[in-house]
Amino acid sequence: MSSGTDHSAYYVPENGWYPVWVALAIFLMLGGGAVWLNDLKAGDEPNITLTLIGLVLLAVVLFAWFAKVIEENQQGLYSPQLNRSFVWGMGWFIFSEVMFFAAFFGALFYARHFVLSWLGGEGDKAITGEYLWPEFEAVWPVVSNPDPSVFTNPGESMASPGVASWGGYLPFWNTVILLTSSVTVHFAHTAIKDQQRTKLLSWLGLTVLLGIAFLILQVEEYIHAYQELGLTLSSGIYGSTFFLLTGFHGFHVTLGTFMLMVMLFRAFKNHFKPEDCFGFESASWYWHFVDVVWLCLFFFVYVF
Repeated sequence: MSSGTDHSAYYVPENGWYPVWVALAIFLMLGGGAVWLNDLKAGDEPNITLTLIGLVLLAVVLFAWFAKVIEENQQGLYSPQLNRSFVWGMGWFIFSEVMFFAAFFGALFYARHFVLSWLGGEGDKAITGEYLWPEFEAVWPVVSNPDPSVFTNPGESMASPGVASWGGYLPFWNTVILLTSSVTVHFAHTAIKDQQRTKLLSWLGLTVLLGIAFLILQVEEYIHAYQELGLTLSSGIYGSTFFLLTGFHGFHVTLGTFMLMVMLFRAFKNHFKPEDCFGFESASWYWHFVDVVWLCLFFFVYVF
């Protein structure tokens, strides 16, 4: 658009390739994930090259896209009407994420409350278990699969007493970490409103560190699950639901941590004002959403 265009009503940016590059990055990540899963199934050495390329490309493109939006905001091109559009856009984005996780929680609920009873000899479909898997015990989590040569039996579940004592119960500590991070990011937001830059940097920096700590502990938990418990993606319905739910949540924590790191860089440059801080607010909304999802995971995957 020409420099003489009036942006007081609504700013329309020039055409860009950012969405195309983001789509390519996600395609590489999904393709790399498929290659990785096939390698695991075939017993080959997992190849995560495509996934790493997709992750790096996504981070670079998002950083450049964020920088462009920040530059437009700093130039005063945004109006109250455009800010309202940002609010609605972020709201609908978080709603779509809620529906995304609702599908996986729905699959978990279906497996636990319907499939288990059918295979275990209850309900109209009890005949399924009688003929296909008569020795099946309708107890969740399912750690005994009908054909261990196809679906490896895990030694124990992630909620068993042995796992709870290992490492001081990592899921519990991760819950403490994320709940604490929700408090620290709220304090950072309050510091913006009170125009206390030092407190903003301190609380926001601590939030980023807590997000990184969560991811480190989750990687440690996965290593323990694979190497010590034998719980893998090939461990039947329990392994599939566990790694899909916690894995996708971990990806969202990674994205949320990246967003908060961008906000921290902006805070160092003193970008935020009490009346102009939606970039930070949207990142904090996303972070609170990630925390709520983890609480649901903690209770329905690890506890109940």
